[in-house]
Formats: sequence, structure tokens, C-alpha cells
Amino acid sequence: MLMRTDPFRDLDRLTQQMFGTVTRPSVMPMDAYRKGHDFFVHFDLPGIDPDTIDLTVEQNVLTVKAERPALETNGAEPIVTERPSGTFTRQLFLGETLDTEHIEANYSSGVLTLTIPVSEAAKPRKVAVTANDSARQLSAAS
Repeated sequence: MLMRTDPFRDLDRLTQQMFGTVTRPSVMPMDAYRKGHDFFVHFDLPGIDPDTIDLTVEQNVLTVKAERPALETNGAEPIVTERPSGTFTRQLFLGETLDTEHIEANYSSGVLTLTIPVSEAAKPRKVAVTANDSARQLSAAS
């Protein structure tokens, strides 16, 4: 249903561990799961103004873009600046079984939650079984 689209994330993590360098900030971690007929994706976006969050879906590619402004020090000397700022983007490939026309998004307590319904065609359904009595009729006639 979902495929992570950041092939360099693990490479960046390995590089950071080996050389102690930060190649890219580790931002927008996510959790994704299916519950019933809905698929849920949670993105951690603490300190983000909801007005800067942009969600787009194009040919089953979901793009989440958010912006956190840099800390304004107003002439103060920064001692520690670990919180990343700037524009953050994450893309996910959504499977054909998801209904991208009816995605709902909610931002609360620094977490962006997307609810993506499973399309009607992909939901499990009962298939009626009919019995063909013509074979019984032939054996009864013999």
C-alpha cells in the first residue's frame, strides 16, 4: 500500500554514524498503518505553522511539504541550535488500492495525521457461489 521514497535516508544515517557528520537533518519522521478500511500516516512536525503545510497528490505520489523558520535571535548569541529550520519535504508512493480523492489531514500537537481510505474496489467482499445442478440432473437421468 505504501512505499518509503527516501532511498538515501539509510545511507545518510550510516554516514552520520561512521563520520559523526550531519549530512541532512533527520526531520519529518513518520508512522504508517492500516486499521479497518483506512490507512493512517502520522508525521512529526513540531513547531510548524499549519499554514505552511502543503499536501499534494499527483499520480499516486503524495508530497508533504512544511516550513519552519529559522530562530530569530534578535542580536543574541546562539549557544545551541539543534532544531532544524527551513523547508522540509517527504514523498510517499501510494498504492493503487488507496482512494487519493478522499484524503483527510489533521494537524494537532505537532503531529500531522493523514487518513487515506482504502478504495471500494480493494475492500474485501463476499462472492456468491452458485451450484450447477445440470451435472446432478445428468447423473439422475442415467
